[in-house]
Amino acid sequence: MSQNVSSTIEPEVLTELLQSIPDKKIGILGGSFNPPHLGHLIIAEHVRDQLDLDTILFIPSYEPPHKQSKQTIDHVHRVNMLEQSLSDNEQFKIDLSEIERKGKSYTYDTIRILKEKHPDTEFYFIIGADMVEDLPNWYKVDELIQLVQFVAVNRPNYKTGTPYPVIMVDVPDVDISSSMIRQKVRDGCSIRYLVTAETEKYIESEGLYKNEK
Repeated sequence: MSQNVSSTIEPEVLTELLQSIPDKKIGILGGSFNPPHLGHLIIAEHVRDQLDLDTILFIPSYEPPHKQSKQTIDHVHRVNMLEQSLSDNEQFKIDLSEIERKGKSYTYDTIRILKEKHPDTEFYFIIGADMVEDLPNWYKVDELIQLVQFVAVNRPNYKTGTPYPVIMVDVPDVDISSSMIRQKVRDGCSIRYLVTAETEKYIESEGLYKNEK
């Protein structure tokens, strides 16, 4: 009489196996995050949900190539605020490749490295509608569109027509920007409900943006 062999996998082993399986659909939200705000989180969550993505990678830039005259605070502060902002969502992760690479943070270089590490993963790069019309000016954009799917989220008063393949995703119109938050801090105004409570406390405790010109 043959003996049945159980195919049951112990929970601990199953968890380890699942964790070893790479995500197949990953969204990317890049930026200086100076500071990160609720608008970033709302965009990331709605894109993740509507496109059924496994994870959203937040990639803070070291030096934004398209904002040459803009000064950002030290990346340590920006990363700390981002970590606190994402701590309650297990589907939001941080990738520090641009911080570690230093220099100007070109999207093409970042995506090329990610694709080399994860060749079977589909990457979806999230941009605002205000950036769609500027795509022809992006560094190596023709090569970039072969590596990543662009996803544009709506913003008021911006056109989204482009010859490049872009998926449009509707998100709630939340008119929040990092520059507005920095201005409010300089003016001594409240930023409550514009950033997470943890970020608000961090900005206050570290004295960020108060004396920024």
